[in-house]
Amino acid sequence: MTDLSKYRNIGIFAHVDAGKTTTTERILSLTGKIHKMGEVHDGEATTDFMEQERERGITIQSAATSTFWKDHRFNIIDTPGHVDFTIEVYRSLKVLDGGIGVFCGSGGVEPQSETNWRYANDANVSRVIYVNKLDRLGADFFRVVKQIEDVLAATPLVMTLPIGREDDFKGVVDLLTMKAWVWDASGDPLAYEITDIPADLVDQAKEWREKLVETAVEQDDDLMEAYLEGEEPSIEDLKRCIRKGSLAVDFFPTYCGSSFKNKGIQLVLDAVVDYLPSPTEVDPQPEVDLEGNETGEKAIVDPNKPLRALAFKIMEDRFGALTFLRIYSGKIEKGMTVLNTFTGKTERIGRIVEMHANDRIEHDRATAGDIVAVLGMKNTQTGHTLCDPNKPATLEPMVFPDPVISMAVAPKDKGGNEKMGIALQKMSQEDPSFIIRTDEESGETILAGMGELHLDVKVDILRRTYGIEVVVGKPQVAYRESITTPVSDSYTHKKQSGGSGQFAKIDYTIEPGEAGTGYVFESKVVGGNVPREFWPAVDKGFKMMGQEGVLAGFPMQDYKVTLTDGGFHAVDSSAIAFEIAAKAAYRQTVPKAGPQLLEPIMKVDVFTPEDHVGDCIGDLNRRRGMIKSQEPGATGVRIKADVPLSEMFGYIGDLRTMTSGRGQFSMEFSHYMPCPKNVADEVIKEVQERKAKG
Repeated sequence: MTDLSKYRNIGIFAHVDAGKTTTTERILSLTGKIHKMGEVHDGEATTDFMEQERERGITIQSAATSTFWKDHRFNIIDTPGHVDFTIEVYRSLKVLDGGIGVFCGSGGVEPQSETNWRYANDANVSRVIYVNKLDRLGADFFRVVKQIEDVLAATPLVMTLPIGREDDFKGVVDLLTMKAWVWDASGDPLAYEITDIPADLVDQAKEWREKLVETAVEQDDDLMEAYLEGEEPSIEDLKRCIRKGSLAVDFFPTYCGSSFKNKGIQLVLDAVVDYLPSPTEVDPQPEVDLEGNETGEKAIVDPNKPLRALAFKIMEDRFGALTFLRIYSGKIEKGMTVLNTFTGKTERIGRIVEMHANDRIEHDRATAGDIVAVLGMKNTQTGHTLCDPNKPATLEPMVFPDPVISMAVAPKDKGGNEKMGIALQKMSQEDPSFIIRTDEESGETILAGMGELHLDVKVDILRRTYGIEVVVGKPQVAYRESITTPVSDSYTHKKQSGGSGQFAKIDYTIEPGEAGTGYVFESKVVGGNVPREFWPAVDKGFKMMGQEGVLAGFPMQDYKVTLTDGGFHAVDSSAIAFEIAAKAAYRQTVPKAGPQLLEPIMKVDVFTPEDHVGDCIGDLNRRRGMIKSQEPGATGVRIKADVPLSEMFGYIGDLRTMTSGRGQFSMEFSHYMPCPKNVADEVIKEVQERKAKG
């Protein structure tokens, strides 16, 4: 029987370039999992195993690996930091019990850190904070701690203080034991000694330890009382209180170091053991029925309960499709049959493997609390629940954001169509935020995703991994349509042409809905003028037509249809007649309701050196951006703005030119806004020209 109290399922997440992957490498090295450490900048990191990751120096897929520290088993997921791959962070957090939030000592709380932190808050995940890169120019541990309080509205519980700054950073003060850990200049993580605190830091260490103790003892009334009466709590008692507060997400134990220089990692690993939860200490996942309603049951982490496992990632590799599972309860064994509640079909468990990045160790079984990969799954996709066929239940499924950008692709040679179709299908199974559809009018294959880089990487994978050369169209923005004025109208559908006729009359109002409501249908018909059994047909007609707006064929959003009255014929009326009436009514009325085009607005976060701030703001204004705020930092200024996506294509090149290669930016979808008339006219004209050519 596995001792689940010694399991830690953790994720490492942060803004791009804060040092997550380097930190993972150091953890694997310290725990004896790898003997030669790879560097991200040399393209040799263990968990960055895709060609695209090694070239770009970023993490694209979350990589899973297992290792041991102080007889505790760590299942670690290194997640991407780039905003286009946020989906990977979101679905990893969904199945993790704890996390390490990595922040850059000079960059501080960066845009993607905020998004990841928000996701972690939503998932109620306990975290320890690790402020990395304290050997960097401009690094300031205390400034980052202040930013965590101000920007993330979080309570960091400072556990270590840095000894030295920037190039002189040589170790940390452990505030629990009031000892200094000092490393030599060799870069060996084990070449350290534990000594007394340097004299110039003693007062500062006392001050911060007092804050630590005061925050920790709030978790225990008896200890608090004793402390107020002058009794110093023991280290064991403090650890117990810190663990309690961490599990309740009241505060976040905060450490500092430099992963690249191998300083400070051991204390973070100890913190994972001491302060992050085991699988049995987190709130169990709620179970839902097949309609998505909560049943009140929970998937309690226990190997003896019925099987409940969530597929949180599909990955294609040289041996076939790997399905990553987090097992919440029960156990799986090689060759057993499980039920997929989403498809209603059973699946057979092929081989069970424990992943170490892209290497694997085979197992015959896995049990509650484990994160493993399974080969041989045919129809299981991300977010599906696998369970005991005799005791079915569904775990709360994952919700993925809609793509905001799309582009057309076609294989260079005509024979590559089928090959490309198979490759794209595999890629969309791996990544639920990557959507593939066929344009009915032009027959083109359209790829849709979360940003330019997202689609760039997908095209790169097509070319390199699958060997398919493709021609790429220019990126298209996912516009939407809506209406601005309510219109009440009536429509009668009549058809008499021998045999039974068709008759349906509807009186209705179409009006703008509340933002974010999508499509809403309501019937206020009284007295049976439109019999109740025909209401769903009217609803279906309006809903289907809303997938194509009247201006340029983009989907309609946020509109409400109210059926107020109508008429029917005892013989000639049918559901199909009312559906046809609703479709014709839509075409008749929506053009009168002040239709307008909506464009996606992106939340853009730009970092620039101070001497280029004016240029960057001027450029964002030219792109129709609304500047929200400017925040000066140690090494530059962060500008936050809302900018239409259509104006952001190719922005990275312009930003680099403006800032001599020192500027950075990230963006994520924020909301939809009405397009200015001149932009809308241009978009509509372009769509019409494309249709004429098609």
